[in-house]
Amino acid sequence: MLALALALPLLAHAAAPTPAAKPTAAAASTADVRGPTDLKPGEFLWHPEISPTGPIVLVVSLDEQRAYVYRNGIAIGLTTISSGKAGHETPTGVFTILQKDKDHRSNLYNSAPMPYMQRLTWDGIALHGGSLPGHPASHGCVRLPQAFAQKLFSETQRGDTVVVADAKSSPMTLAYPSVLAPVNARGQALPETEGGAAAQAWWNDSAAPAGQVGILVSLHDQRLYVLRDGVMIGESPLKADALPAFQGTTLFVMGQGYSDTPSPLDVNQRLHQWTAYPLLGQDRAQATPDLLATPSLPMALPADFARQLYQVLVPGTTLLVTSLPAVRPSPAESGMQPVLESEPPGSTLKGN
Repeated sequence: MLALALALPLLAHAAAPTPAAKPTAAAASTADVRGPTDLKPGEFLWHPEISPTGPIVLVVSLDEQRAYVYRNGIAIGLTTISSGKAGHETPTGVFTILQKDKDHRSNLYNSAPMPYMQRLTWDGIALHGGSLPGHPASHGCVRLPQAFAQKLFSETQRGDTVVVADAKSSPMTLAYPSVLAPVNARGQALPETEGGAAAQAWWNDSAAPAGQVGILVSLHDQRLYVLRDGVMIGESPLKADALPAFQGTTLFVMGQGYSDTPSPLDVNQRLHQWTAYPLLGQDRAQATPDLLATPSLPMALPADFARQLYQVLVPGTTLLVTSLPAVRPSPAESGMQPVLESEPPGSTLKGN
């Protein structure tokens, strides 16, 4: 069960707290010793002291109506949620927190309060505090318990990763905003090209000098894309004979630590520590393949490109490895959703 697997580290801590530790969730300590499926609507677990620092990843499970918070790869929180109701379903995919507003109100639904809003898409999907009736009831946003929304808001920052998944969904319904439709510095979609310059690696980090770094690897296309602040700064073909045999989608998040092993991206530098989050298409009973180790993905890159890539890696960098194509078909095609981040900042939020 996804819920139990994700929450075990958190429950182990909550069941045997240190003498100085006190439950910080709105729910009483009795809720801390129950399993994820035992939480009633509005209840949550919150233990940020388990992992005080590091990049945060929030995993939202639509079929379970639960959300799991990880910091530096360690579970620190679990909560009940309410996602989009029929006709207003919350989209699945890998998102980053684009904006934060503690006192936001909806522009579409009678100025409905959206406290501790954290925007995921420019066309209206966000995390925020709200009522939780025990089933999907929003217009697309992910509602969180008010107290949990406040606590989460105080710990996250722009650029943190939010994964929205549904175990009942086909992988082809996933949307990867600003990733599967790469954009240039002006926010315009880059056209598909074949051969010629498109087959060569290129790098231009001046296109976006600062911001959150995200890397997409499409094994289907045999290409790697590097984005910073949502803008493409590099692209490289991958050597087919060095690619791993892998079907599915896995998110890697870089932590703060290093190992003493040389990095396969640059042997003169140390290897970063990464945490893997299998998303779709994989048997959870099997270990996640080490897609970042020699002779895997790094060996498939040109050496100069690999060294440049190493230089932009910072804690919180996300790497999405997928067997899906990286250029999305038309939204009208069967089984596909439109790319969500197509509206500029300042667009309305759906709310509620």
